[in-house]
Amino acid sequence: MRKRNESVTVEHERSAAAAAAAVPGPLDKGCSLRRSLRLPASAAAEGMKRPLGRRYGLWFRFRKLLLWLLGMYIAIPFLVKLCPAIQAKLVFLNFVRVPYFIDLKRPQDQGLNHTCNYYLQPEEDVTIGVWHTVPAALWKNARGKDQLWFEEALGFSHPVILYLHGNAGTRGGDHRVELYKVLSSLGYHVVTFDYRGWGDSIGSPSERGMTYDALHVFDWIKARSGDNPVYIWGHSLGTGVATNLVRRLCERETPPDALILESPFTNIREEARSHPFSIYRYFPGFDWFFLDPITTSGIKFANDENVKYISCSLLILHAEDDPVVPFHLGKKLYNIAATSRSFRDYKVQFVPFHTDLGYRHKYIYRSPELPRILR
Repeated sequence: MRKRNESVTVEHERSAAAAAAAVPGPLDKGCSLRRSLRLPASAAAEGMKRPLGRRYGLWFRFRKLLLWLLGMYIAIPFLVKLCPAIQAKLVFLNFVRVPYFIDLKRPQDQGLNHTCNYYLQPEEDVTIGVWHTVPAALWKNARGKDQLWFEEALGFSHPVILYLHGNAGTRGGDHRVELYKVLSSLGYHVVTFDYRGWGDSIGSPSERGMTYDALHVFDWIKARSGDNPVYIWGHSLGTGVATNLVRRLCERETPPDALILESPFTNIREEARSHPFSIYRYFPGFDWFFLDPITTSGIKFANDENVKYISCSLLILHAEDDPVVPFHLGKKLYNIAATSRSFRDYKVQFVPFHTDLGYRHKYIYRSPELPRILR
């Protein structure tokens, strides 16, 4: 019994000693509290690494994006070289239909109440949409009239302008519609159309096809206009179509009464090389990668060559602040035409529009001087 009691007592004392050791004394209390508030060394290191890791992650993503953009920048020239059709698409931009959601069958929706929509067929499997706006003086007579009346109206005593628009968009483009209104107010018939592959016209675009479409419409006009003057007006890429057309007309000895070129270039290679939006113009081998595929696709639009074979009056209009076709190309084309023998019996005029006017690439129609210039 005594041994058992002694063992119980010893055990009890050991437990008490262990409990006493576990309770901190007055001096150790603050120290152990401070120790308990300290973060483990691994946790502190992890907290410091988080901002660094975040920064490193952002830099890694940024660098990855830069490498991807650089790879695309280098790959695109090879892609264009291997697929010349891509470059042709970029020249024509016929897939860009601006403004969207307009019904080209209803020109009156664009404020052209004295305009009729036609469809002509230059070739088999090719159909082109045409707008014919009569002079403003015939506005009241035109209301409610059918296509036959509009065709007969071409024979009335008013001059006719065949308008050839540039790339992208349709015959219903905003700046184009505004020009039709201005020309109509000045007493002109305005006939315009979408080349094959543009707007609601059916067919595949090509320089040859665009020129043939223009020739077909010109002949269609001449068959109905009698002795009324017929002028051809080309804008931007349409100047290439216009000089192709007029050169062909002069070769067959049926020239128009005058040719008007708005924002023209010399040829498509120089235009592509000078285009302000070309981010590759300083790329090594730019001509081989980008310009040769254009030529391979059969696209030349050689205005500088065509004007040497044109024999009719020529008027060139160009804004100094044109951001699409640089002003110096229009001036260069004028210098070529002015010294050409084919124009020795005809007037060649160049009209610049100062930068302060802000007419840029497609707003020359706003000029209050335009009526006087055309007269």
